[in-house]
This record gives sequence, structure tokens and C-alpha cells, in this order.
Amino acid sequence: MSVGDGEARFSWTPDESAYNPIGMVHGGLLCTPLDFAAGAAVHTRLPTGVGFTSIEIKVSYLKALRADSGDIDVHGRALQIGRRIAFAEAHARNPAGELIGHATTSIAVIRARQRPRAR
Repeated sequence: MSVGDGEARFSWTPDESAYNPIGMVHGGLLCTPLDFAAGAAVHTRLPTGVGFTSIEIKVSYLKALRADSGDIDVHGRALQIGRRIAFAEAHARNPAGELIGHATTSIAVIRARQRPRAR
């Protein structure tokens, strides 16, 4: 895994335990590393002590994914970070460099709550 300013990249190797009934990796299991990469990319730009969580994610599946596909390269990139909401995207590519999945996501930025002042 590598992380930098607004980016996160890692590889993931699917196996047959992730197969759906038609013999391909279930789409939800490709969604998970895409969501992780996008969130990690946003996290690189947040101050210490500030957290995040996904609000929504849209995934486009472009190619079938099987256990023999090899290592999948997953790359997330922060697009914009506001005070309360961040936006990011992530791409998954097979060893041939072909795009197999793309995600865009909205992420809630979670700041510590301030204690109410005593009156």
C-alpha cells in the first residue's frame, strides 16, 4: 500500500471464496476495496483527530472479475474536501491495466464535537 497527498494505492487479489452463483467475484467485494481506497485518499488530507465515513458510493463495473484475474491495482484519489463533505473516486485495474471498476463517493467529514459552554 502507498499513500500520499490525496491518494492511496494498493493491490488486492480476489479468490474463489468471493464468487457469486455465476462464477464471478461478487460486485460488492470489488466495491469494498474501491470504497477503502477513496476513503483512505480523503483521510490523507484530514487533520489529526478528524474522521470520515462513506455517505454513498456509486460503482460502475466494466469487466468481469474472476479469481484467476491476478492482482488488482486499486487507486483512490480525493477530489474535493470541504468542512463537512468530501468527494473522491477510485479505479480498479487488472494486471493488463484494463479498467474493471470505477467508483465515485461522497464522504462525511467527522470532526470532534465541542462541549457546550457552561452558563
